Amino acid sequence: MGKIFKFLLSRVVIFSALILIQVIAIFGLIWGLGQAYTKLYLILEVLSLIIAIYIINGNRNPSYKLAWVLAMLVFPLFGSVFYLFFGIRHKNTRSKKRRAKNKKNCKKYLLESSEKIKNFNNIKQEIKKQDQQVYKNFKYLNDFSYYPVYKNSFSEYLSPGEKKFEKLIEELERAKKFIFLEYFIIKEGFMWGKILNILEKKASQGVEVRIIYDDFGCLFVLPSNYPKFLRSKNIKCQVFNPLVPFINIYMNHRDHRKIAIIDGEVAFVGGTNLADEYININSRFGHWKDCDLFIKGEAVWSLTVMFLQNWNFFKDQDENWNKFRPENNIKNNNIINYDGYIQPFGDIPIDDENISENAYKNLINSAKRQVYITTPYLIIDNEMTETLILAAKSGIDVRIICPKIPDKYHVYLVSQAFFPKLIKSGVKIYLYTPGFIHSKQVIVDDELAIVGTANMDYRSFYLHFETGILIYKSKTILDIKNDFINTLDKSEIVCLDQIKKNNNIFIKIYQTLLKMFSPMM
Repeated sequence: MGKIFKFLLSRVVIFSALILIQVIAIFGLIWGLGQAYTKLYLILEVLSLIIAIYIINGNRNPSYKLAWVLAMLVFPLFGSVFYLFFGIRHKNTRSKKRRAKNKKNCKKYLLESSEKIKNFNNIKQEIKKQDQQVYKNFKYLNDFSYYPVYKNSFSEYLSPGEKKFEKLIEELERAKKFIFLEYFIIKEGFMWGKILNILEKKASQGVEVRIIYDDFGCLFVLPSNYPKFLRSKNIKCQVFNPLVPFINIYMNHRDHRKIAIIDGEVAFVGGTNLADEYININSRFGHWKDCDLFIKGEAVWSLTVMFLQNWNFFKDQDENWNKFRPENNIKNNNIINYDGYIQPFGDIPIDDENISENAYKNLINSAKRQVYITTPYLIIDNEMTETLILAAKSGIDVRIICPKIPDKYHVYLVSQAFFPKLIKSGVKIYLYTPGFIHSKQVIVDDELAIVGTANMDYRSFYLHFETGILIYKSKTILDIKNDFINTLDKSEIVCLDQIKKNNNIFIKIYQTLLKMFSPMM
């Protein structure tokens, strides 16, 4: 009885109940007034028509437009109100100022001197001379996410999550100046317990420890007073976009990044959150397959700036980021072994540039022989679908590995709805039979690869804060490819006959509905 009472008073239940009450009240009021006053009913229908025209003439993704216009047609009374709450991109003066300030800081600290700018331009020109098609990938990310490409850096591929955990523990133990952690999910358990013990020890030794975690990602796994608990251990904590019990568009924007930075010299980026299932201690969905990149050298500075951008976005305070810049590696005779070209990049949903999706499409369009992709979800717009199809029809070997065991059944169903069209066009799709593959990576021609946090779905491409690492001519790419081939051996290919056999008419209808409204999910 005590457990039930405690659950009913939990933050999750109270938050959900308050949101549900607001939704019922809003739609109940609209329905009641619409029935009572014919004029209001007509006004709402006209409003839906106006908004539908506005959506069609807008610059948003066509799939997104179609989903909202369908909502207007199916629910003429409620569609317009729902769009005003969840569909429109609100750009208030405060957020505009903060974005402008962060963009200015980003350029200021990444391109702080004419010498640096010249050096970065020289590196881009090197790539351009080697391959014009490859060059456009780096140029796009440099021009629109502002993060440069580096040479004096090193990368190491870590898969599965257990390898990332082992390496992360080693590097945390070596920390002398600061530790920055930014994660979508932090969950109490063995993995986080071991990390927290090190953080507490390091904080007591004078190492500055900062943590950002997403409030929605940790809603079910951390208590609401967890920041206070961490601060009691001299660990600075920032909760990203704290949930409030009021309906608003900003609830959809989540920090889906997984970044760890130690002393500005080494960093980790990838799919592995700080929770036990990611290292296969708690296996709810079979074997959990994940991957990360370990970065060392100059490229880590971009990730440090990226972290500080998010840290200061919600705190809105001035801080000299140069104090987190590592000492010059060359002066310390600590030259990093050159291992190709490395370009970290960030993606934010509150601008008009879909960095992650465009980076993926650019990579696929650069392919001459093969494109290998792993993603936990495959819920893509028409442009990404056509990019994959065109590559396959042009003779490129396009292969995608998705999970066999889903973590979210409805998401799994809508992912499967995209399979038939891709398979008919020559794209080969495989299911990872041992369990759930959470890795997010694209490998092209043994030369180019992206490893990061963005899934191939609408939420990652349009709603989440994401990050990734683009690498070129690195030994790490062969490690990524070899891991893909090994994963392929543990996966089964999806056939059209199999899809027809497994899906009855009711599932097909449900999948069609999910697919139509997937841009809104």
